[in-house]
Amino acid sequence: MRRLSKTLLGIFWLLASVAGAERSAFAASSEADFKQAYAAADAAEKEAGRLRNRWLPTEAALANARKAAEKNDFDQAIAAAREAEVLAKASIFQATSEKDAWKNLEIRP
Repeated sequence: MRRLSKTLLGIFWLLASVAGAERSAFAASSEADFKQAYAAADAAEKEAGRLRNRWLPTEAALANARKAAEKNDFDQAIAAAREAEVLAKASIFQATSEKDAWKNLEIRP
């Protein structure tokens, strides 16, 4: 139970940090800003894939980022890319924190 609480706390911390970053971002975003945000999200998603813990919402957020960028809506594209990065990092956190968690389980008769 303690492990689950730490996992959830970590995920909420990641979400809060991105929400704060979005508020401090400049209003007019450029394609270069999008490419930078998307590259970070893509790298995190590849790491999650390496750990065999990809999440479908991450894939959807990356797709939304690409679609918004195709429409030249870089503010929305960056927001979606950052969301994807947070989700990917949360899946990485989950995979690493739960890697050995099974060893701490109680065996009940």
